[in-house]
Amino acid sequence: MMQKQIGNDLAIRLEIKHKMIYKGNRMCQAKPFLKWAGGKGQLLEQFKGYFPKELNGKGIIKHYYEPFLGGGAVFFWVMQNCKIEKSYLNELNPEIYLCYVAIQKDVGSVIKHLKNLENKYHKMNDEEQSTFFYQVRNEYNTFRKTAKTKQLSSKEVSARVAMTIFLNRTCFNGLYRVNASGDFNVPFGRYKNPLICNEENLLAISELLQKSVITNEDFAVVKKQIKPNSFVYFDPPYRPLNKTSNFTSYIANVFDDEEQMRLAGLVKSLSSKNGVKIMLSNSDPKNQDPNDDFFDKLYEDFNLTRLKAKRLINCNAAKRAQISEILVTNY
Repeated sequence: MMQKQIGNDLAIRLEIKHKMIYKGNRMCQAKPFLKWAGGKGQLLEQFKGYFPKELNGKGIIKHYYEPFLGGGAVFFWVMQNCKIEKSYLNELNPEIYLCYVAIQKDVGSVIKHLKNLENKYHKMNDEEQSTFFYQVRNEYNTFRKTAKTKQLSSKEVSARVAMTIFLNRTCFNGLYRVNASGDFNVPFGRYKNPLICNEENLLAISELLQKSVITNEDFAVVKKQIKPNSFVYFDPPYRPLNKTSNFTSYIANVFDDEEQMRLAGLVKSLSSKNGVKIMLSNSDPKNQDPNDDFFDKLYEDFNLTRLKAKRLINCNAAKRAQISEILVTNY
């Protein structure tokens, strides 16, 4: 795994305080900086009715945990709407982990590199943009292979994170997907004038992340971090509905049924802790096979609810129909 070396400059922290954008009397709201297949932004309105009552602003729940961070939509909502003193965020994908750490500690440098990419891109015609995208993608994949044993400088980290965000904002459907070798392999998206560097949002995110511990470990890390009166939200890689639907892998590792069962064991273990509230999302196998009771049996000792969600990642817009997803809680 890459070694990271990122500076935490006090001047940058002061710059953030002064550059925060206010609309009316309200600070700019932080929101996910990555487009994310399976992101929970579309489900937040439904989730609000299922969050534990102890999260209602009275400060009973003081710690928030998200062991599969990804795009972080639930994290951003909880931290800006509830009285959370500290969050514990884990992301197994080293590239996405690096994004959060760099935005937390060196956001000014990330913005500088990302603006440079954005300015170059928007000065090009369509054909030049496509060529530039594939040049950046090739550099991104090549550098990953050569930097495995290298300690990265702060400048290299910021440039790397800027490339991750750039590729995500300009690739097809906004996917983050890698092949079995770990190479980012999503094609060019051909969007008209995409917003690549949202400086206001990145500054707001950096401020929010100052209350966070960010790790790059197996999801079970939460077991040694957990404290009483906490809320844990699990959003693991979804169980594929069929053999052809598992195309959104964002790590080379496979999250198969054995991993789903290992996760369920962790959920059961954490549920015995004092004041720990747990919520978990996953696909609903019954969309494909009404007789598939995999999750119903796996979480038979918990509350299981089916919510309606819109499939957003099908390349055919006509096929982005509503499907059900499961929501598991221990309360």
